[in-house]
Amino acid sequence: MKVAILAGGLGSRLAEETSIRPKPMVEIGGMPLLWHIMKIYDYWGYSNFCIGLGYKGDYIKRWFRDYYTIGCSMTVNTLSGSVVSYPDSSRPEWKVDLVETGEKTMTGGRIKRLGPWLGNETAMVTWGDGVADINIPKLIEFHRSHGKLATMTAVRPPARYGHLEIKGNQITSFTEKPQLGEGWINGAFFVLEPAVLDYIDGDDVMFEHAPLSRLAKDGQLMAYRHDSFWQCMDTMREKQLLTSYWESGKAPWKLWSE
Repeated sequence: MKVAILAGGLGSRLAEETSIRPKPMVEIGGMPLLWHIMKIYDYWGYSNFCIGLGYKGDYIKRWFRDYYTIGCSMTVNTLSGSVVSYPDSSRPEWKVDLVETGEKTMTGGRIKRLGPWLGNETAMVTWGDGVADINIPKLIEFHRSHGKLATMTAVRPPARYGHLEIKGNQITSFTEKPQLGEGWINGAFFVLEPAVLDYIDGDDVMFEHAPLSRLAKDGQLMAYRHDSFWQCMDTMREKQLLTSYWESGKAPWKLWSE
């Protein structure tokens, strides 16, 4: 099963970073967030990726080209210009399609443009700006169990402030920015059947708007409830939060071991 990751948006709320690179290439712990997302899927055995490019897509292309060459030893003949590379066996073995989907294309349009690359098969789709400690095999098992066209991972929204429990005037519990215990939001990490593309009319369609609404109205959209860690990166505050998790050595989404 292929994994499609949308990596073409402007990321305007992260302008300090995205003026020079696309949002999925903003680094957490020295590696792009896109790499972290791919490592989540790779941990569960899914290593065939299709990346939807747009804004500064050339940056992503160069990174993947350099990821191979910089990470390995090589022999260079300065007269002939020949280069022999010796791959680092510790690097993940990924097949990555880097697909131009248009600089101004919306999320639905990007998914539709990736259709020919995904083939007439079930595929996973997610955004290039969010990580989770999600169990991918359980997500797929849930999708296959209900027989509908689309599964969305529903997550608890992260709180912006610390949570207090108060008895009288005494604080009995304080939790620093917990996941909220009420309500669900779209956490991406979708599983989609090919017929979902029929719900997307063109490049200017946001997948989160008409397509998902129509799928829900037709009874074709199911929620996989993920109660554990999930975090997007839309702002500098959220980037700093993810960085602090990583630097602590206990990043919840880091399922893999190096």
